[in-house]
Amino acid sequence: MRITEAVAKRIKTLLAEKEMTQYRLTQIIGMAHSQMTGIITAKNNSIDLKTILTICRGLEITASKFFDDPNFDDNIKGID
Repeated sequence: MRITEAVAKRIKTLLAEKEMTQYRLTQIIGMAHSQMTGIITAKNNSIDLKTILTICRGLEITASKFFDDPNFDDNIKGID
């Protein structure tokens, strides 16, 4: 799995847990809806830590909680 796919899956899971829409998250963090759509669909081929931390802030979670997911265990491809 690519890192962008792992990030997309994690955001979808957290949105479902918080019963929050993608649109609402973009409003909270001030991100363009099209940018979030690119992240959620893993079409955005790169995502930086600053963006992930901004998303964490909008979800009211820590970065540790965000990355505490089996998708981020040693099966990430393309980060070497």
